[in-house]
Amino acid sequence: MGVFVFLPLVLPFTAWPIARLAEQRLHPRTATRLLTGVAAVMAACSTVSLGLLMVVGTAQLPGNPLPDGWSDPEVREAVPYDEVAGKLAIPALIAVLLACGRTGWRHGRVRLRAHRALAGLPGTEVAVLPDEVPYAYALPGGRRDRVVVTTGMLSCLEPPERRALFAHERAHLVARHHRFLLAVQLAARANPFLRPLRTAVSYTTERWADEDAAQAVGSRRTVACAIGKAALVSRGTPVGTLAGLAAPGPVPRRVTALLGPVPVMRSWPSVFTSVGLAAWGAAAGTVVSALSSANSAVTMAFILYAATPL
Repeated sequence: MGVFVFLPLVLPFTAWPIARLAEQRLHPRTATRLLTGVAAVMAACSTVSLGLLMVVGTAQLPGNPLPDGWSDPEVREAVPYDEVAGKLAIPALIAVLLACGRTGWRHGRVRLRAHRALAGLPGTEVAVLPDEVPYAYALPGGRRDRVVVTTGMLSCLEPPERRALFAHERAHLVARHHRFLLAVQLAARANPFLRPLRTAVSYTTERWADEDAAQAVGSRRTVACAIGKAALVSRGTPVGTLAGLAAPGPVPRRVTALLGPVPVMRSWPSVFTSVGLAAWGAAAGTVVSALSSANSAVTMAFILYAATPL
């Protein structure tokens, strides 16, 4: 198993350059999918590595459920730093599982509470709440996906800006952005080194919805005005919502991007560019992470098999 078991824990560093460059150089749709995929694979690999190290640490504890052969000196020598890293991995993995479980539970609870709050309203695609506090968000799931907006928000926007707001929130629902956001949220809980990717995806999903809304209403300036005005008047939702799982991103940057040219859609950036080098570096780090965790898992299986009495 050797040093390979530790690589997936630190290889997320290779994804940091692409997290920043993808926001600036890639189409938001491409950036969101790329960053989410990298974060999910790296988080899974680091969790597997923690699990393997935890098995090593558990073997050192009295009364462990593993075979007695695990305590043999020859088995210990096959895994470096087993007594230190193995024991540290036990509370680390427990913390990861608790954090991921809490995030998933909170996500489900918020969705349930949000749908219950709309139970008395007509089952239309847009749910208008009689609230003077201006806010709006997309609510997936339930009987149907819905856009929730308050009368306070509608009163602050002109009719074209309202259409832009609705188009933005519908874009979140159509593209299932909440799944990308939940995936990177769980990934960041599994490995704190992946937090830059979570922040980047929070921004790119908003930019993705901005571009889809601009295409739907036919005016990038109208969407930019709607975003800027909504950000100025909005005080945030009074209770936790699915929108609260991710920040809306730096609004000035989003407005500036909308006032600029339409981003070019590329399947994969060229390796001869800075974003291309960063993307290939993140891809290489992801592959190495997957291979390292697979190598460690296979090695651990062989060691366990050899140490298990027939």
